[in-house]
Amino acid sequence: MKILSLGMLSILAAVGLALWEIYFFWVAGRGVMGPLDGSIGFFSEQRTGINLAWLVMAYLSFQLVSIPFTSAASGGRFIGAVDALASLLPLMVVVIVLFARHDLLQTSERREAAIILFCVSIVDLIGGYIFNIALSRRTVDVAR
Repeated sequence: MKILSLGMLSILAAVGLALWEIYFFWVAGRGVMGPLDGSIGFFSEQRTGINLAWLVMAYLSFQLVSIPFTSAASGGRFIGAVDALASLLPLMVVVIVLFARHDLLQTSERREAAIILFCVSIVDLIGGYIFNIALSRRTVDVAR
């Protein structure tokens, strides 16, 4: 059995962030977890900023650092294309929250989190694109 490749882990990280965003904006703080809602340290409202900082640091570090290893190891471009498309998922979730579902941004903390997650998704897309261009001699057409 083949172990997950770095490209697949990158795709799973993007899908995981999108799922976390869906949880954060649509589920958290609505009493879904019953008496545990807001009482577990990681999910308490007082820790939104620090939890978001750790999440963003882990996500961007993995996504941007894995690019050179993924592009060197992948024989085909299919995983790279799927990885780029998967990076759009967190962006689309937060764009829907910011521009279509204003009711989910009830507090200033949620608005700030949405803006931070939007910026992180843009940095992931643009940074990944720039890294891929820089690593590909054929795309940039660098003379030897």
